[in-house]
Amino acid sequence: MSSPKLTEDAFRSTVESLSGVRLAAVRYYPLNISDDGIEVDEWDFGGWHEPTMGVGLLAENGVQYSAVWGWSFDYHGLEVYREPMSSQLSLIGQPGGAAEVDVTEHPSWSALVGVPLLGADILWSEGDYGHRLPIAVELRAPAATAWLVAGRAAQWPADGRFYLGTDDVMAVFSQEFADAVGLPATRGRA
Repeated sequence: MSSPKLTEDAFRSTVESLSGVRLAAVRYYPLNISDDGIEVDEWDFGGWHEPTMGVGLLAENGVQYSAVWGWSFDYHGLEVYREPMSSQLSLIGQPGGAAEVDVTEHPSWSALVGVPLLGADILWSEGDYGHRLPIAVELRAPAATAWLVAGRAAQWPADGRFYLGTDDVMAVFSQEFADAVGLPATRGRA
């Protein structure tokens, strides 16, 4: 990860700029698991996905956002930049790097694409050691919600327990699953 140090004000401003945006494309950046850089690690687990290295969002107006795990807030948290994923990750599509997988038409994302996002909120956690940490960003559209999360399953195969604040990115697609993962509430949900 090549994330520059992100300030809370810059992070909040970037996330707020997602409100009203119409997404044109969504891309995942899971790890390549073969020496040739072609085989992609599994990422679709039904009600949640694990793109591991990040999620790229392309707005209809051409603005690109990259949601990645980072350590600007003293521990692994979710960070969102108003930049293409190539500014955050190197070796995209190469051995030892991340693959690029277009998920725009995936059923979990289709209701969030092509409509104005009603809101985007940061979910903060005090985390271990008392650090204020951005653990997730909630994206709300008229007919769907998605949470981009710094977290992963506690073990494989996944047994319903999750760790938050890790060097992995997840996407979650239901209120029930967001609660099961342990995400704190935002203004968008009480």
